[in-house]
Amino acid sequence: MFGLILLFAVTVMQVYVFWRIGSVPFLQRHVSRKFLYATGAVLWVIFLLGRLYGHASTGLYAHVLELFGMDWMAMLFLSTVSFLTIDLVTSFGLLMRRRLPVLRGWALVAACLLSLIALVQGLRPPVLQNYEVRLSGLPRELDGTVLVAMSDLHVGAQLDRQWLSARVSQVQAEDPEIVVLLGDIFEGHGEPQQELIQILHGLSAPLGVWAVLGNHEYHGRDAAGMPLASINGVQVLNNSWVEVRPGLVLAGVEDLTANHRFNFSGDPVTKALAGRPAGATIFLSHTPWQAEKAADSGTGLMLSGHTHGGQVWPFGYLVQRIYPLLGGRYDVDGMTVIVCRGTGTWGSRMRLWHPGEILRVTLRAGAK
Repeated sequence: MFGLILLFAVTVMQVYVFWRIGSVPFLQRHVSRKFLYATGAVLWVIFLLGRLYGHASTGLYAHVLELFGMDWMAMLFLSTVSFLTIDLVTSFGLLMRRRLPVLRGWALVAACLLSLIALVQGLRPPVLQNYEVRLSGLPRELDGTVLVAMSDLHVGAQLDRQWLSARVSQVQAEDPEIVVLLGDIFEGHGEPQQELIQILHGLSAPLGVWAVLGNHEYHGRDAAGMPLASINGVQVLNNSWVEVRPGLVLAGVEDLTANHRFNFSGDPVTKALAGRPAGATIFLSHTPWQAEKAADSGTGLMLSGHTHGGQVWPFGYLVQRIYPLLGGRYDVDGMTVIVCRGTGTWGSRMRLWHPGEILRVTLRAGAK
């Protein structure tokens, strides 16, 4: 269903964008309409092949098809936004009729520039985002504990072993006491390559490497999370908690979107937090939902991902209608929530104004 919705959206954007491109004076003079529309048809077919073949397969051809197709989707989105802005300003051509073709030409230029910026930003390594969080109940001897978290790496399709190895080195360079993986570690194109799993074996921390499942961990699998479970040293918290040190609890929940989609029974958040000992609690959830419920239970910090911060502006305004906690730091009923914008990218290798990030959280003892 998601694939059909995506194909429909791309088709509508493609028709609209090439309709508007056809009215740009420079292109009218130098490019025939037949060539323009044939180009549009070829690009649409490439996107379709990227979804049907590239998304479900591995190898060089699949990689190139999906990379080009998904980047084209992002470029279409930015082009749609640019042309639609002009249409809204001119009331779809009712105003400024003489200047309209030139304005649409500038919209095309803006779309190309934004796409180039997004591609450059998407190819850059993720930034390190530093936070300090004060947790009630945290023992004084744990004051200054450093937790480093990654989310939404999506390795295996477009992000390869060199990229992943650099991220592991980036995490280990911070000398963390706790390492957390917040889900969507693998893209979900079948079973991940063993060399990727081997690279993740390089993650280590005195208080452990912990993970929760993301929605991509469920793709095409009966036993959710098996790739994560096969990584030596990574312990998956699936509706459960663990006391990593006296007075400090990590609790993790299965992906809440998968819980909703597959109609899993029970209340995973309550189950994950039930019966834990006194002290400070850090709650891990791939999807930033049900924060109020976690706060009501006395949780001091919630870490999430999934949203990518919208990834390509201004798409985040749409994403925020479903995920109000889109990215960054929030206070929910006295509980700190930090939503990672994603360490990797989904779909296109493009980001606009929302760089990928790795979280570095320093825990502080004492009341907020």
